[in-house]
Amino acid sequence: MKVVIDVETKKTFSDIDDWDPSKLGISFVGLYRNDTDEYLSFWEDDLPKMWPILESAEEIIGYNLIGFDYPALKLHYPGDIFRLPTLDLLKVVQDSLGHRIKLDKVAVATLGRGKIGNGLDAVRYWRNKELDKLEKYCLEDVRVTWDVYQYAKKYGKLYYLNGLNDKSEFRVIWPQQEKVKSIQTTLGI
Repeated sequence: MKVVIDVETKKTFSDIDDWDPSKLGISFVGLYRNDTDEYLSFWEDDLPKMWPILESAEEIIGYNLIGFDYPALKLHYPGDIFRLPTLDLLKVVQDSLGHRIKLDKVAVATLGRGKIGNGLDAVRYWRNKELDKLEKYCLEDVRVTWDVYQYAKKYGKLYYLNGLNDKSEFRVIWPQQEKVKSIQTTLGI
């Protein structure tokens, strides 16, 4: 089973004294399971119900998992969250393209649609108790991330909007373990 997650927080970095995502607090986590084709919602109190899903996943996919989502979650997870089988699409994009690029710029250029807001919107929704908007925003981020991943797997390339807002293409370079799996599948091993 492949799982896609996205984490939303209660605070922004301007609300805390450093750049430690674990101090931002978890407001919501959106999750997609490809084995059941379902999108699931987890509020902070629901996180213990999410751990078995992550622990049984073949691969956990997200955009900036290593730099943001996992550090934000690490105080809530009873183990070492960084040991879970992870594919961080931001790292894949950075390794393939040579620099970081926002998910929205990749999604709009690749899929013809992007995110429906930004992380600051999510914090505002939390603060204003607009929980339905927060959930919708996060689950759409999960959907966009899954669709970008699927496109990259199918075509071996992605597009992004460059600094001039022109559409540019790049070939996706998967991490080494992805190459080994692909070779084994091709050879029927």
